[in-house]
Amino acid sequence: MRDRKNKRLWLSQEKYIKKVLDKFNMKDAKPIGTPLAAHFKLSTKLCPSNDKEKEEMRKIPYASVVGSFMYAMVCTQPNISYSVGVVSRFLTNPGKQNWQAVKWILRYLKGTSHYCLCFGQDETMLEGFIDADMAGDMDTK
Repeated sequence: MRDRKNKRLWLSQEKYIKKVLDKFNMKDAKPIGTPLAAHFKLSTKLCPSNDKEKEEMRKIPYASVVGSFMYAMVCTQPNISYSVGVVSRFLTNPGKQNWQAVKWILRYLKGTSHYCLCFGQDETMLEGFIDADMAGDMDTK
């Protein structure tokens, strides 16, 4: 959206996010307030180890969802960067717990789809938060 009079421009991906939610059957999911909850302790130990589990996970569009996250993250949703980084570690062999984390991020996006970037002539304000968790990677710490 553009406001020429006040020299402001808003970039939004609300329609894109709604399309993603619809595509992955999450449009009716309950929104949540955090991009990735602390109870997700993702590790390669949780990845499928036998052929039956691997075949079951091949039916899940894990890589496609993570790719959709990356597009949204780069364009207008930097707030999901850490979460996308975590779930993208398991693109080659995702497990059920990884899929639960991906659905969590979809629920977060549902609640924040109205977020946008605003550019204008006002004083520049950039607000960011970080929670450094070096021990959060269960495989390499």
